[in-house]
Amino acid sequence: MAEAEAGDSPRRGRSPKRLLVVGVGIALVVLTFAYLLPRIADYRDVWDVITTLTWEWAVALVAATALNVLTFAPPWMVTLPGLNIRSSLALTQASTALTYLVPGGAAVGLASSFGLLRSWGFSAGAISRAVTLTGVWNQFANFTFPIVALFLLTATGSPGGLLTTAAFVGAAVLGVAVAGFAVALWSAELAREIGDVAATFVSWVLAKVRRGPVGPWGEPFARFREDTVDLLHRRWHVLTLATLAGQLTVFLVLLLCLRAFEVPGSEVSLVEAFAAWSLARLLTIVPLTPGGLGVVELGLTGALVGFGGANAPVVAAVLVYRFLTVVPTLALGLLALATWKRHRPLPEGA
Repeated sequence: MAEAEAGDSPRRGRSPKRLLVVGVGIALVVLTFAYLLPRIADYRDVWDVITTLTWEWAVALVAATALNVLTFAPPWMVTLPGLNIRSSLALTQASTALTYLVPGGAAVGLASSFGLLRSWGFSAGAISRAVTLTGVWNQFANFTFPIVALFLLTATGSPGGLLTTAAFVGAAVLGVAVAGFAVALWSAELAREIGDVAATFVSWVLAKVRRGPVGPWGEPFARFREDTVDLLHRRWHVLTLATLAGQLTVFLVLLLCLRAFEVPGSEVSLVEAFAAWSLARLLTIVPLTPGGLGVVELGLTGALVGFGGANAPVVAAVLVYRFLTVVPTLALGLLALATWKRHRPLPEGA
């Protein structure tokens, strides 16, 4: 009984923290949509702008949204042989939908991807490699975009503002991440040492909550490193292109929303729109709310208005952009979860 109470105490200790995080997230969402955005543009004016959408622009937005959904799949197909496009789409929509419903951001998406793939019978090693590579490549892109955006703004003579700080942060984090990733893959011996150190640390943490130690991780890490290096040697360029396609089609949806709601290039140029989008994506690295709800809308609107966009059209474009990039994936993801067993592929080498 004493052991059960000792094991349960960390959970009780974490509950207030979780409630605090949830409370802060809810407060941020309410503050954004009930107070801050209406101060930028009255919702009646925003609705008036939305109702001006022509059928030609509506078709373009639907097509861009469909293209964006389709580009979720290729990175997983590259990193996990045996995953076909139908199964990959089901996986990505389901895991992304969970990130919109549960606080935790990318960590929730990666963890859910692991669990869903295990239910299909893929090996833990193959899944770990795919989860690691898709996650790392996505984060590389997130930290690279602000750097590229700052360079483009400088080249076109536009002020960087907050993006300058974001670009420096992105460059620093990207440099550390690339260096750490390269070190981890440097040699089999180093991978063994990292695995053993990680196992020792995890066993120490588990001992604090009266759990047994984990086994040595040296050899599994070495095998993981060998498989990862082999896949990257053959497919790094395909993975990079697939990741960029998936990310940039999201930007395409935003750009079309801006133009559809009459935020012309004379107010917000292509480069400025890309810079604002890059900054907004960087803000979601810290998962304050599920899917960055409230954070993205506020950050993106502030940046676009700061570049010169008219208030009501910008808010209309941002809200429609967020609808198109969240709601279809949420609906498709919940449908995929409800019909999960039907999407199971035939794993190859899993």
